Parts: sequence; C-alpha cells; structure tokens
Amino acid sequence: MREPHPPLEPYESGMLDVGDPAAGDTNRIHWETSGNPRGKPALVVHGGPGSGSSPGARRLFDPERYRIVQFDQRGCGRSTPGADDHATDMRHNTTGHLTADMERLRAHLGVERWLLYGGSWGSTLLLAYAQRHPRRVSEIVINAVTTTRRSETDWLYRGVGRYFPEQWERFLAGAPGTPRDGDIVAAYARLLEDPDPAVREKATADWCAWEDAVLSGETGGGNPYQDRPSRARLAFVRICAHYFSHGAWLEEGALIRDAGRLAGIPGVLIHGRLDMGGPLETAWQLSRGWPDAELHVVESAGHIPTPRPRELAMEALDRFARR
Repeated sequence: MREPHPPLEPYESGMLDVGDPAAGDTNRIHWETSGNPRGKPALVVHGGPGSGSSPGARRLFDPERYRIVQFDQRGCGRSTPGADDHATDMRHNTTGHLTADMERLRAHLGVERWLLYGGSWGSTLLLAYAQRHPRRVSEIVINAVTTTRRSETDWLYRGVGRYFPEQWERFLAGAPGTPRDGDIVAAYARLLEDPDPAVREKATADWCAWEDAVLSGETGGGNPYQDRPSRARLAFVRICAHYFSHGAWLEEGALIRDAGRLAGIPGVLIHGRLDMGGPLETAWQLSRGWPDAELHVVESAGHIPTPRPRELAMEALDRFARR
C-alpha cells in the first residue's frame, strides 16, 4: 500500500475576519497554506462539523504540485470565538455562513479556482459550496460521502442503534424525557445550551460515547471522540448538535437533487461498504445525479479512512494535479 507524503509544515497562516460586528458576529477563521505556493490550489474541508483541521490531511497531496489550503470552520480549532465557550452565539454559525467564509478565503488568497477535498461532514459543506459556486471549483475528491439529510442524521443517531442497542439506550437516557421516537438530536442541542456547565459536560460525554460506539468496529476498542481534549470535545459536540438539529439549514435532499449543478466538474467519490454511520446509499445516489463523478466502493472499509481509501484519494489527487 502506498504511504502518505511526509509531514510538512505550513509556509503561511493567518486569521481572517469573516463576521459582521454590526450584527454581533465577531467570528475569525484560522487558515494556513502548505506545499508549493505556485502549485495547483486545493482546499481541505474538515469534518465534524466542529472537528477542526488536521495536519495529516495535507499529506495526501503531492507538496511539489499542490498549494494546500486548510482552515478551521467557525467555532472550532484555532478559529474564534470557540464554541466551547457557552457565551459564543451560535446564531452566526450555519452552513450559509461557512460557505460564505470559504468564498471569502478564496478571494483573500487570490485563488481563481480550487480543487475541493473532504469527507463526512466536510463532503456536505464542500458540496454546498460547489453547488453555489461551481465556477470556482476545478475538481472534487470525497472520502466518506454525506449530505446531512435529516434521514441520514436519523440513521446515525437512531437507526444504527439496532446494531448497538445497549449503547443507544444509554444515549437516549442521556436526554431525559425524550421518547424513543422523539428528536434525540434536538434534545441534546438543548442540553448543550444549558446554563449549567455540568449538564453540558455530561451531554458532551454521552454524545461522544455514542459516536465511539458507532465506530467501535473500526477503532479496535479506541475512543477517538472521548479521548479528545475537553475543550475540543465540547466545541465539537455543541457544533454537531447545532447543525444536525437544524438539518444543516439545507432543504431535505437538496444536495442530491441539485447534483446536476456540478456538471463539468470531475469528481471522485470513495466510500466504504461497511460504513455504519453513513450507509453507501448516499454516495450511490449522488453519483447517479452527478454526470462527471466516479464512485469507488471499498468493500472492507468503514467510515474512518484506511489504507485503500487513502490510496484511492491520493491516486485521484495525483491525476487531477496534471489537469
């Protein structure tokens, strides 16, 4: 199996003002660039929502041929104000805000068109951006396709519980008073806004325990969500619950319905058949509506990128670097 490129450090970074102070929006996003300053521009769109960018993601790109741009979405990573602070107003953190931030970052960096790479929630966000600004996108590579439909969210936080009934019962119990068929994500979103920090901390722990349960078949007993630093964990869960309880402010099914807007943009979709949190159906439906997309199904893979999905992503990125 092919190894990722060696670690590399950014050659430039900064904070970009993206808020509207007159409306009480003081958001600033952290960005950084690595690789070749004269290379093909590529934007890495991280998952979560609220996970923050990762140095490992840029290792998929040939640093001699790509100008790799990364940023922390509102409220997480090194962007400010952080969602871990209960005083941070979440009204200014929506999909519309994030796509506008991406476009503002593109203009700030003087990029005409860029390749988009991401996975999981990152695929939802980059698809929303690409359908809104198709002339600014050269190619797309996605690993673990999601569109954050309410049906997908219901599967992740309820439907997949049929495979983890004990853990799901504990997750449900973490939102007292929520009926079995109730809106458990909305219930957690309310808990994450509770003025009592103990309530918020318990809701965060219960949410992360459930996320780890869903991935338990892939992690070998590890707890990637529960083991995050406490502030990053709180920001992640608060942002997730905020976005998912609002359907990511997207019309149900819109990203698949409007996939035709991506016509002319080459795309590579990579999805594990064993992805418990995000069934293959979404990637399949997207590929059917996007005439320039190719879908690669990795039989033995789940949601977390393993060597074969990473290799497929690197092959696609190498191919697109020559365009």
